[in-house]
Amino acid sequence: MNWDRIEGNWKQLKGNVLQQWGKLTDDQLDVIAGRRDLLQGRIQELYGISKEETEKQLSDWEKRILESSKPGDTTVLPAPKQS
Repeated sequence: MNWDRIEGNWKQLKGNVLQQWGKLTDDQLDVIAGRRDLLQGRIQELYGISKEETEKQLSDWEKRILESSKPGDTTVLPAPKQS
């Protein structure tokens, strides 16, 4: 599993992205269209955080999303909410 699966399931994951980074808008997510580099840049810009911190947040989110999928799944389901 890799980011390609997230990109391919972007429409289903947009709500989860908004839960994680609420400053993003639906329009921004439509433009990002699952592209990791664009998402990273937008998060960094909106939250005023370093590239390293943005990368850490994205990697943690990606790991949760991909771990929630079972081997052999063709789609990626949104990760459960974190408390």
